[in-house]
Amino acid sequence: MTVIRQQDFIDSIEESLQFISYYHPLDYIKAVEKAYNKEQSQAAKDAMAQILINSRMSAEGKRPLCQDTGIVTCFVKIGMDVQWDKTNLTVQEMVDEGTRRAYLNPDNPLRASIVSDPAGKRINTKDNTPAVVHIDTVSGGEIDVMIAAKGGGSENKSKMVMLNPSDDIADWVVKTLPTMGAGWCPPGMLGIGIGGTAEKAAVLAKESLMDPVNIQELIDRGAETTEEKLRLDIYKKVNDLGIGAQGLGGLTTVVDVKIKSMPTHAASKPVAMIPNCAATRHAHFHLDGSGPAEFIPPKLEDWPKVTWDVAEGTRRVDLNTVTKEDIQEWKVGETVLLSGKMLTGRDAAHKRIQTMMDNGEGLPEGVDLTNRFIYYVGPVDAVRDEVVGPAGPTTATRMDKWTDMMLEKTGLIGMIGKAERGPVTVKSIAKHKSVYLMAVGGAAYLVSKAIKKSRVVAFEDLGMEAIYEFDVEDMPVTVAVDSTGANAHETGPAIWKIKIAEMENNHF
Repeated sequence: MTVIRQQDFIDSIEESLQFISYYHPLDYIKAVEKAYNKEQSQAAKDAMAQILINSRMSAEGKRPLCQDTGIVTCFVKIGMDVQWDKTNLTVQEMVDEGTRRAYLNPDNPLRASIVSDPAGKRINTKDNTPAVVHIDTVSGGEIDVMIAAKGGGSENKSKMVMLNPSDDIADWVVKTLPTMGAGWCPPGMLGIGIGGTAEKAAVLAKESLMDPVNIQELIDRGAETTEEKLRLDIYKKVNDLGIGAQGLGGLTTVVDVKIKSMPTHAASKPVAMIPNCAATRHAHFHLDGSGPAEFIPPKLEDWPKVTWDVAEGTRRVDLNTVTKEDIQEWKVGETVLLSGKMLTGRDAAHKRIQTMMDNGEGLPEGVDLTNRFIYYVGPVDAVRDEVVGPAGPTTATRMDKWTDMMLEKTGLIGMIGKAERGPVTVKSIAKHKSVYLMAVGGAAYLVSKAIKKSRVVAFEDLGMEAIYEFDVEDMPVTVAVDSTGANAHETGPAIWKIKIAEMENNHF
């Protein structure tokens, strides 16, 4: 009988969550490096460069890769020969205690994103608990733990279907993936669960994302099983879509496809697909009674030495003086460097502004959006001499429902976020002659270095969803929707889907 100390388990959970907040798994970094080296789309190459640079900076600075430090998902497999030294806490309570300590760590505080009463008031629990815990019993005298911190942008793009037994899974994936947009921050991985029941397929998909990135090894040796053949089929077909890094069009959309399956009912074929984003964060450890798990930092020399330089002649913009007439000159796909003051605002702030407008109250005191830009972000708390913690963009489509109101009634002329905008919002942007700019998702620590001053100007009670004023210097963004309604997230993938097909035809 193996005795596992509760404290060792809690300490290991805490340490693992801190570790994965700033260390990418090296296999993912190597896969992105390979994709970066072969990428021919400049927009996608630039995005991957920022992801790789951000990864190294986070590893060096021990600060989060992404401002969305995730919802904790933990798979705990407990050996039948295991005994706990104390029984006053459940496994769920132990995982939650480790999570609480990790997210409230004063040296590297992580953003608390979990809200209780999800169908109602949605009140932040302040410590990122509870975690989602899956518990299983297995043979042996060890505890096996796989833990991940999953960002909301990628989690929200999860898809589930009950196919007919004769339906083709790869066809469903290829049809479904373009509907997910780029809010899941490619290049990433797809986790696919097949079989069981509806809820089991989803758990299988999530668990598959804990597996190593090894698609290249599979390509080299060749597929042997049904699942391996399906992995290769989906991998090729998805990348042939030309969606590319950040959805801007390119050769690599996914760096791997993972599959887990189990037997299912003869009448059923449940399939779940869950994407993992550029902030891939997971760890795997064992406890055998000898103490807490040890997490060995990867060697920084194993990170690629990637640089990203702004092209000569890149448009530099002073946000303090920019006008609506100025932005009419900006063209879709163009890189712009922003300096000056911008305001921030996410879902909760937009919803509150809408209520205030409906009540005839106007904007909150201290908030003037005339000829201003708003950045969709919920930053991590600052530590030590930081102005702000990691502050990458959040998924812009969540703000679509308020965009027309904001452009119509507040004097706002531009927005900054990640991923695409919906067709109605693109029309509104064109109607109001405004612009939507895209910052790279998965480069939050890098982005934060462009922010020179930060202060809360409204809705302080909303925490990370408060309205901040950032003073930035040379913050790099891409014009994703220009004032004519030209849309990079439509044109980029369309162009690269055709180019990839032509390259394959020429190859043969």
